[in-house]
Amino acid sequence: MAYVEAVCTSHKKGIVKRAQERVALRTGWGIEGDAHAGGWHRQVSLLAGESIDQVRRVLPGLKAGAFAENIVTRGIDLNELHVGDRLRIGDTVELTVTQIGKQCHNSGCAIKRATGDCIMPREGVFAQVLRGGEIMPGDPIVVVSQTSLGSTADKEVAVAR
Repeated sequence: MAYVEAVCTSHKKGIVKRAQERVALRTGWGIEGDAHAGGWHRQVSLLAGESIDQVRRVLPGLKAGAFAENIVTRGIDLNELHVGDRLRIGDTVELTVTQIGKQCHNSGCAIKRATGDCIMPREGVFAQVLRGGEIMPGDPIVVVSQTSLGSTADKEVAVAR
């Protein structure tokens, strides 16, 4: 089963986010208290824990939030998502994917300078909050997708091992 590994926030843009015990997401806004929340298309960011593990080979002390990601996932292949796909996290939160990847800062982030690479521009997933609620580490993640017939189908994403 896919799940939330960490939830992270920062009060200011351009700084590392810090892991929290739980966060509250507000419909059409993002995570309460996070600098990236607002009425735009990148209200929440997701990054796979498996991708972060690869960078930890070079930087073993790397903590969740280092790439300014809000939600660290585990067991879901974020590379399989497309703009318009929907995710349900926990019992109530629903997100819609609005962007895959992003342009890196002109000077490059501290991680890129340290490792020679940054994964967020390629692997970061951005979303808007369709339905709010609280989430915390351990909450399940379910991909809600449209079938080719146009009906909604839920499928749990198998843990990638």
